Amino acid sequence: MPSPPTVPQHPFSITRHGDVRDDPYYWLMDREDKAVLAHLRAENEFLSQSFAELKPLEDELFEEIKSRIEETDISVPVRKGAWWYFERTREGLNYPLSCRVVAIGDDLTPPEIDPLTTLAGEQVILDENAEAGDSDYFSVGVLALSPDDDWVCVGTDFDGDELHHVTVRPLAGQPSVDDELDDVHYGFAWAMDSRHFFYTRVDDAKRPFQLWRHELGTDTSTDVLIFQEDDAQFNLAVGRSRDDAVIYVHLGSSMTTEVHFLDAHDPTGALTLLEARRHGVEYGVEHFVDENGVAWWLKVTNEGARDFRLLAREVDGGEWREVIPERPGSRLDGVDAFKSFLAISERHDGGAAVRLVSMLSGADPFGDDLLERSRMVEGPASPSTVSLSANPNFDTAQLRVSVTSLVTPRLVGDIVIATGEMIVRKQQIVLGGYDADQYATGRLWVTASDGVRIPVSVVARADLVEVGADGDLRALVPSPVVLYGYGSYEISIDPAFSSLRLSLLERGVIFAIAHVRGGGEMGRSWYETGKLAQKPTTFSDFVAVARELIARGWTTSEQLAIRGGSAGGLLMGAVMNLAPELFRCVVADVPFVDALTTMLDASLPLTVGEWEEWGNPDASAMAYRTMKSYSPYDNVVATNADGTPRTYPHLFASGGLNDPRVGFWEPTKWVLKIRDANAENVAYLKTEMGAGHGGPSGRYDAWRDEAQVLAWTLKEIGAL
Repeated sequence: MPSPPTVPQHPFSITRHGDVRDDPYYWLMDREDKAVLAHLRAENEFLSQSFAELKPLEDELFEEIKSRIEETDISVPVRKGAWWYFERTREGLNYPLSCRVVAIGDDLTPPEIDPLTTLAGEQVILDENAEAGDSDYFSVGVLALSPDDDWVCVGTDFDGDELHHVTVRPLAGQPSVDDELDDVHYGFAWAMDSRHFFYTRVDDAKRPFQLWRHELGTDTSTDVLIFQEDDAQFNLAVGRSRDDAVIYVHLGSSMTTEVHFLDAHDPTGALTLLEARRHGVEYGVEHFVDENGVAWWLKVTNEGARDFRLLAREVDGGEWREVIPERPGSRLDGVDAFKSFLAISERHDGGAAVRLVSMLSGADPFGDDLLERSRMVEGPASPSTVSLSANPNFDTAQLRVSVTSLVTPRLVGDIVIATGEMIVRKQQIVLGGYDADQYATGRLWVTASDGVRIPVSVVARADLVEVGADGDLRALVPSPVVLYGYGSYEISIDPAFSSLRLSLLERGVIFAIAHVRGGGEMGRSWYETGKLAQKPTTFSDFVAVARELIARGWTTSEQLAIRGGSAGGLLMGAVMNLAPELFRCVVADVPFVDALTTMLDASLPLTVGEWEEWGNPDASAMAYRTMKSYSPYDNVVATNADGTPRTYPHLFASGGLNDPRVGFWEPTKWVLKIRDANAENVAYLKTEMGAGHGGPSGRYDAWRDEAQVLAWTLKEIGAL
């Protein structure tokens, strides 16, 4: 076997609150250093040589993945104005084509389009394959059509840094314009005159902080700075309301919100503040005009309601009135307003759900019995995920939803508001004879160290489990398990189908998701008890789940693999330090593992804005001690508490050289330190030299990467 690459250690210390931390690999942060780049390439070569024996299995898995996917396919068309919009994918091409075709009449039934045939009059808005050329990385971060359907703004990113070059392109045969903008972030919105648009720029820390206005056909040097957010904890976003009445400017930290708006028909007008920020108060708003022509604001807020409530008031004035009160344990995630109904996104029994309620005629469109008049969109096998899909039209009689579970391929359907009927428009095609009845899914509950019950979503081949009289799944024999986790930012890892995962399940691997605290699965308190000073709860929850899976006979420590990415990579590193004996191997995708060093450096992207999530270790000695107690890089040790040498689970870590969210150096330093702790430790690093946080951009490249990870994981847990 080849030997892992090494680099010299350069003395460097970081001192805060009287504590000195030595970091001999600190110098690896410099992406311009030729020695750093040479080391990353050497790590990639070491991994390639070490995995050579896995290449046949990797090729087999890659072909399996491809064989289940309809490579030439088409999305369900979405009606917007006078057009049906859809995406095509074609066999052999990495990227989709965005297309449209003229709609006839008021029919809401999407046209039936043959994926192999081009429709008469079909227009290609954007062929991403032609744009990408032979580039190693390509992503479209802005694709915005003007309200008159005549122009499209396209923002492209060729290296993964999430900054886009925007061009304006004609769609109606009119002369081209030379308008080009650089370093544009994701936020973008057209004004209703189809002559002006708004976009965002980032500061040196990659924080979106400025809103600019551009007029079509003018030099970008004349663009107008509309707003600048100077508080480094707040990010700026922009969008247009579904009823096309206002442009929103959303300013938010992880705990506080402020919204400004302007008339979408008067793009040169002044911004108006809706409600000033108050620390700890979050809100999101919807603007809509009811059937009587009265304009309303809807506000979802945590003010006086930990799990949020819905308020309403007329735009012309008046007091806010409560429309949906707080329901503890049922988190109100958001509301989408349409002319005759509301679509309410919420979390119910730990899952994502959608509730529909029709507006009332008369002066009060809401009434006092809104919840009683509402109905839930039913999901498939439990646990399941129901969420909103593309719904661009304000005046519509149907709502498009997406429905899935761990055994249910994604279904796209339209709910007829008047009847509640769901019209299935398309279900994800899984080639090769997939039969959902061959698999079982369910939810386990594991008691954490403080007595709280942690939900765990599970999917397995049906012959490996049985359903008890109480409805719970039980393992028939110990099997290889892949346990996934995240647990940060109130993000919920909801159960969803993956055809790529079938390569694990078919080989007898059980897949489980530990819905640990720090995520949002069980309401706001679930998040709050897994952040800041209580962040270690996230890690102890995950360890408790792993121990219980072993204790209940689902698996053994030699058959247990764990996986997480980004902040979930922090989880992976923390539990490796807490209980290395529990896990055979770990996959850590772009892991946030040098957390303390990063949170001490305010010049790095995202740091200041993340202090409300992790704490500010620079200003607070308590936050410093808490982060130091779990930061994976800081807690790698050579010996266990009893003095015996520590052997870590085998590790496969990845990074992206251009990643603006988690620095490439974090997994790089971590892998080196784990190897230094014990020569017996096995750790691999793969760095995407031309990509960012999301890894490879092309679908075939992404499938190949996943096949490599799956091959290594299957070998490690004995599921070949």
